[in-house]
Amino acid sequence: KTFYLASLNSYYTFYLIDAFHVSKQMAQVLLFVFLGAVAAGTFIGGPVGDWIGRKYVIWVSILGVLPFTLLLPHLGLTGTVIDSVAIGLILSSAFSAMVVYAQELAPGNVGAIAGLFFGLSFGLGGLGVSLVDVARLYAGLARGGEAPALFERLDGAPPLIGPRRVTDPVAAYYVEDILRGSPPPANALSGRIA
Repeated sequence: KTFYLASLNSYYTFYLIDAFHVSKQMAQVLLFVFLGAVAAGTFIGGPVGDWIGRKYVIWVSILGVLPFTLLLPHLGLTGTVIDSVAIGLILSSAFSAMVVYAQELAPGNVGAIAGLFFGLSFGLGGLGVSLVDVARLYAGLARGGEAPALFERLDGAPPLIGPRRVTDPVAAYYVEDILRGSPPPANALSGRIA
């Protein structure tokens, strides 16, 4: 669930821009609508879990997004927005039920369990991408969507990972355009990447 939510947070705007040719501002507004549905699902999931049972809410949260996910690439813009709202509501509805289950397993450590769940969800979301993947992604965006070959040795051995297209050139342009407008940190050296 964490990987899926992190993926949607990262790529939903690019999908909307590429598939439906919406503006960057509109794509960001629609991402906000999706994230609002995620927040609403978190709040709604608690009372629904009390009403029908936490175990059912957890199972519906895990399996219930499958039909909406499979339907997503076949919809128009309005259908995509409605479908992504349903995905956000369903996907996040089990969060409170899972925290309550975990707190029941360790009743004397309520704060530790709540903190662990937030930290664990962020950590698991970050595990989906390594530092090498991030470096290749940025290099690929700068090269019109084509990630370069990855060499980890200087002895002339063939690359571990060959060049690969990571995104469409249009999507790479949009990301580059967004990042171009971002100011560097105040203490950044001028004319350097890092």
